[in-house]
Amino acid sequence: MKGKCWKFGDHVDTDQIIPARYLNTINAAELAAHCMEDADAGFAKKVKQGDIIVGGDNFGCGSSREHAPLCIKAAGVSCVLANSFARIFFRNAINIGLPILECPEAVAAIKEGDEVEVDLEKGSVKHLGTGKVYNTTPFPKELREIIAAGGLMNYVKTVAAK
Repeated sequence: MKGKCWKFGDHVDTDQIIPARYLNTINAAELAAHCMEDADAGFAKKVKQGDIIVGGDNFGCGSSREHAPLCIKAAGVSCVLANSFARIFFRNAINIGLPILECPEAVAAIKEGDEVEVDLEKGSVKHLGTGKVYNTTPFPKELREIIAAGGLMNYVKTVAAK
């Protein structure tokens, strides 16, 4: 995955990712139109397919709503990098097939607008401006397969079909 970075701080909660006032729909496109609205009001209009969100500590804290990773994915974001993720957001992201990666060194080095390339299999983040590669623990094969399938439900359907 390769994209432009949008940088956010620590403790970005699910209300900042998708405000509760929009939770009357499960339509991914409608949710995407309000992605990160309470953190950056213009984000949904500026983000491009393949871009990457970079967060600090405890990204996705707050309520357990699955809408949060869903709206990020539907907005075209290819990956979320952070120092750490709230446990329920981490699980929900995997379940809907949104690639996420904890890499504090990369997060510290990345600035808004930088371009990076993420390799989930290797657990690496390459800063395309400097050429520096930051390594972290890669996801296990099973989690990468769930993400590649587009989420847990698609993965289960694939496995059941075999």
